[in-house]
Amino acid sequence: MSTVLVYADKPDVRERVKLAIGPLPDPEVGPVEFLEMADGAAVIDAVDHREADICILDAEAAPVGGMGLSRQIKNEIPDCPPTVLLVARRDDRWLGIWSQADAVVTHPVDPAELAEVVVALLRARRSPARRVGSAPAVGA
Repeated sequence: MSTVLVYADKPDVRERVKLAIGPLPDPEVGPVEFLEMADGAAVIDAVDHREADICILDAEAAPVGGMGLSRQIKNEIPDCPPTVLLVARRDDRWLGIWSQADAVVTHPVDPAELAEVVVALLRARRSPARRVGSAPAVGA
């Protein structure tokens, strides 16, 4: 089972993300469980303690935005799980580069797109090539 950390300050955003991915986004990846968070410090602690296999971070969250949070965990936590940044506008996808996110998705989320990105990142994280230092192929 994989754990998907969903960070957003608004419960409805977290709920939409969970519904878009669902409990079994792909039979090959297996079931997922969700770890919902609305506090940036809690996200850092969970990632640092290896509680998440992937992080979905809302760029618009307050007071700690998902962009800064993604950049912080990528720079401070060794073997950080892949991050997906949720942005409000398609034109904001470039912010994924600054935040070092592995993928960028606009919200409100397209369930098919988000599930596809999550499955690809989970597969890449589990692959033998990934364990020896290769980065996932999914990007912004």
